[in-house]
Amino acid sequence: MERRVFRVNGFLVLLILLALGAAAFFAGGGDETRLLVFGGVWLVVFLFTMTGFTVVNPNQAKVVQFLGRYIGTVSSAGFQWVPPLTSKRQVTLRVRNFETAKLKVNDAVGNPVEIAAVIVYKVTDTAKAVFSVDDYEEYVAIQSEAAVRHLATTHPYDSHEPDVTSLRDGAEVAGELTTELRDRTDLAGVEVLEARITHLAYAPEIAQAMLVRQQAAQVVAARTRIVEGAVGMVQLALDRLAAEGVVDLDEERKAQMVSNLLVVLCGDRATQPVVNAGSLYA
Repeated sequence: MERRVFRVNGFLVLLILLALGAAAFFAGGGDETRLLVFGGVWLVVFLFTMTGFTVVNPNQAKVVQFLGRYIGTVSSAGFQWVPPLTSKRQVTLRVRNFETAKLKVNDAVGNPVEIAAVIVYKVTDTAKAVFSVDDYEEYVAIQSEAAVRHLATTHPYDSHEPDVTSLRDGAEVAGELTTELRDRTDLAGVEVLEARITHLAYAPEIAQAMLVRQQAAQVVAARTRIVEGAVGMVQLALDRLAAEGVVDLDEERKAQMVSNLLVVLCGDRATQPVVNAGSLYA
């Protein structure tokens, strides 16, 4: 939708106007009447041409309209001249960012969470940014909050299943949020460069309960790993004893040895060994 407007270097146009003024003065030839006529014509042309001058700053653009009709955009920085009797609206092309408010949303499993994100974007189509929406900045802000809410409702806060993406999976969640925002803001001529979660926490009313739950899950996971390692070590000990013929144990003594080793390896406190000074079966 965006197109380039006809433009000329402003200094060149100003130089031409000054040259025409000098020509009008010399054309008067010292005659007051002719001087007034030529001077008046030059003044009208000067004032008419002056309405086309504009200054464009770096990384900014001017959307040019003639009597309400869009005729193009000038984005070349400097002193420029565009068709006269036109209105110019400035639009920044700089990369911009903002952080959404902390939103309270229920995640995919119904737990209330607080979430916020930072959005980095820039205008790529000035015509869409000006004419497709009332205020593209407000449009991006509202769509960003809607996308963050939708993201939070489609993923759980935390997940221990490998095939389920949770809100704590930063890279995957950021990619989904960026893709969704690009689709939402394309209408406004805005390109979302990056979107990332900056705040993620359980809501205060369930934060303590969820902390206990997370601690319990971590304890269970740690204990599971310890038991797996202990069973392997016991099996290795029995196999080595049998292979090297160190001692011949019956099933009852094997069971007792396995029990003792598991207590030593899986216990969360230091064990006190008991030395048997008698025979094996005493």
